[in-house]
Amino acid sequence: MQAIFKTGGKQYKAAVGDKLNVEKIGSEVGSSVCFDQVLMVLDDGEISLGDPLVEGAAVDAKVIEQFRGKKVEIVKFKRRKHYKRRAGHRQSLTRIEILNVRSN
Repeated sequence: MQAIFKTGGKQYKAAVGDKLNVEKIGSEVGSSVCFDQVLMVLDDGEISLGDPLVEGAAVDAKVIEQFRGKKVEIVKFKRRKHYKRRAGHRQSLTRIEILNVRSN
């Protein structure tokens, strides 16, 4: 069984046993979380699409770790003007393991 769910403004495809990196969730390591904004469920070739969400569907997961992603460098530059600015950003992420995909 697979599902597409939404969290942190992004959509993720998940099946049981998958490990995903999602936007930071305010849960502690080892705790379980439930994502109830499920957009689609695929079960043995049968597709359930939501309008916009699938009623009664949820994805259960366990928080494995909290970490920060790779640095993204931002550079502003204007030629011949002696202007150059550099900055960086590291996004906070949460690694989760999918435990169960529930459907109606």
